Order: sequence, then C-alpha cells, then structure tokens
Amino acid sequence: MIYLKTPEEILLMQEAATLVSRTLGEVAKWVAPGVTTRKLDSIAREFMLDNGGRPACLGYHGFPGTLCCEVNEVVVHGFPGDYVLKDGDIIGIDTVVELNGFNGDSAYTFPVGEVDPKTLQLLRDTKESLYRGIAEAKEGARIGNISNAVQTFCERKGYGVVREFTGHGIGREMHESPEVANYGRRGIGPVLKPGMCICIEPMINLGSKNVVVMADGWTTRTKDRKPSAHYEHTLAILPGETRILTTFDYIQEALGDRFI
Repeated sequence: MIYLKTPEEILLMQEAATLVSRTLGEVAKWVAPGVTTRKLDSIAREFMLDNGGRPACLGYHGFPGTLCCEVNEVVVHGFPGDYVLKDGDIIGIDTVVELNGFNGDSAYTFPVGEVDPKTLQLLRDTKESLYRGIAEAKEGARIGNISNAVQTFCERKGYGVVREFTGHGIGREMHESPEVANYGRRGIGPVLKPGMCICIEPMINLGSKNVVVMADGWTTRTKDRKPSAHYEHTLAILPGETRILTTFDYIQEALGDRFI
C-alpha cells in the first residue's frame, strides 16, 4: 500500500532529509586516504545523534553500521570496518536518518585521491542518471518512466544497471511502497500522486550488471569486480511540483573543487 503524506508530514520529511544531507556533508570532510570506514561511520553516527536524529540503518534487520560503505566493487550494504581508504578508491556512502518519526535517505559516491578517469566518468554518469530519473518524477506520470530514463541513459553508455536492488517509497518507514527500479518500460507501474515520497537511487556498474552477495548476507559486489557507483535523493511529489528533499550542497561545500 502506498501511503500519501500530508503537507505537514512532508515538512517533517524535509527536516529528516536535511539532516541526512548534512550528515553526508560532514562525512565528506573526512573521506581521504588513510581513513577507515569505521571512522566515517562513527562520525556519521555522532553527528546524527548530536542533531536529534536516530541512525536508522544501525540495527536494521541486524545491520551493524550507521553507514553502508560501498568501496570500489561493492554495490550496496557494505559493512563499515577496518578497511583503510587508499588513493584511487571510490566509496559510496548510503545512509538513513530518522527524525521526528520520519526518514530521510541519501547516497553519494566519493572519489578518494586520484581516481582512474573511466571510474570518474562512471561517477559523473551515474549521478546524471539520478537527475534524469528525477526529471521523469512528475505528478500523473508512472514509476516506469523513472526506471526507463535511468536504464536507457546508462546502458547507452555501456554500463551495467543493477536489477536486484531498487529505490523505494519512504516515510515513517525506511522502505515503503512503491519500488522504484532502475530499469523498466515507460508507461507502467504506479501513477505518481501528490503526497508520494520516493527515493531514486541508481546503482550502476562499470562492467556487467551481475552482482554477488557475500557470506555476511549483506555486502553485495559486482560479479566481475569492476567498480560500481551509487547516488540517491529523497523526493516528494506535490501538486504541480516535484521537490527534491535531500541535497548534495553540503557535500559540495565540504569538497569545494573536488566535488564531482
């Protein structure tokens, strides 16, 4: 069932989305060679708690971190731990904050030091595909229009579009209906209506679309071990308007001319 939010609830969604955006901006200051993913996780958790939020990923079905840390070929759900970032890595960071009973969700993939040009282009194109999807998220349109926009843009560039994981609705729960896949046909799926809040999150691979879930039951990597990128925004469908609730502005502020 798709839960339509009231204008008052969307204002609360905005507060949660702003806090998760600010959290990623704080983490961005620390993404550098020599830093462990566990350190990034503790920074995010402390920042959320200091600002009245709850780290929604921590403990979710047993997940052990505040952040999903997606280094290089990890597509989604990587555990924070002792891995030390090195020059040439990329790291996707996906996280959710709960504030005042509502959730905000966002993801961003950061280059670490000097990154291979093909991988940097993957990051740029994956982020562009996110905004291509958002451009299709209009009142009266169908979810499939979003999915198709992401898929066609990425596949024309030769990338693999992950099938096993999707965007989703969001609100009082981290994951609500509907699913928002990154592949599909225009004109199919639920109709976008005012009050719907959804997350669009392309997960795009430099090589094959195929993925493998590791022994921990969470960490998912590309089968061919080529890099994967992940970007995500939370947005609200309003009468005659689509509002992006999360923002990458705090990341841009932190990174300056290193912002991708």
